[in-house]
Amino acid sequence: MPAVGEHHPAFEEYCECIFELAEDDVDVIQARIAERLQVSRPAVSEMIRRLEAEGLVTMVDGITLTVTGMELAQRVVRRHRLAERFLTDLLGLSWAEAHHEAGKWEHIMSDAVETAMDRVLGSPTTCPHGNPIPGSSYAAPDSIPLATLSVGQRFIVNRIPEELEFTPGLLDFLEESSILPGHSGVLTAASPDGTVTVEIDGHHVGVGAFASARILVMA
Repeated sequence: MPAVGEHHPAFEEYCECIFELAEDDVDVIQARIAERLQVSRPAVSEMIRRLEAEGLVTMVDGITLTVTGMELAQRVVRRHRLAERFLTDLLGLSWAEAHHEAGKWEHIMSDAVETAMDRVLGSPTTCPHGNPIPGSSYAAPDSIPLATLSVGQRFIVNRIPEELEFTPGLLDFLEESSILPGHSGVLTAASPDGTVTVEIDGHHVGVGAFASARILVMA
């Protein structure tokens, strides 16, 4: 049983999902939650009812986290992103491996471990993909989607939104292609369908429309 003040991992998972969908400006509807968590829509409907009964979400204007739900979501997201940073920076795991493992750590990490991990890492403000760590001193830079650049325009990768982390194989592709926060490149070609080609760290990489519309860069 969860300790006093804690919640079942399933509640944490749903609150985290709702938080991240809203963070990426994705419609927070049951279909998107079902898609992200890979569960049936009836299962989502039942869980949303339970979350509402627990005082974690409201259904007044769509699915919205309450103050309590937001606090829970931010705590879980913070631990997930700190864990990702620890697993990549200190243990050398790949982006995809770290994302998978952090999904386990976020539910079992104690306050003491969270504090120690933050200290050891030097109080990072983002996860390895550039997404802000709740409770850090993160200040959002001016950024635009990669797809909005003109051919020949230079850029610095800023952020790989959570939505892309759940696209099978995409994290491995981006990491192998050096499309990493802090790395600079130039847009070398663009197609009407949104597909672009970039040159980054000596790589010539084609990026599909779905990803190029979501990868955030500083121009």
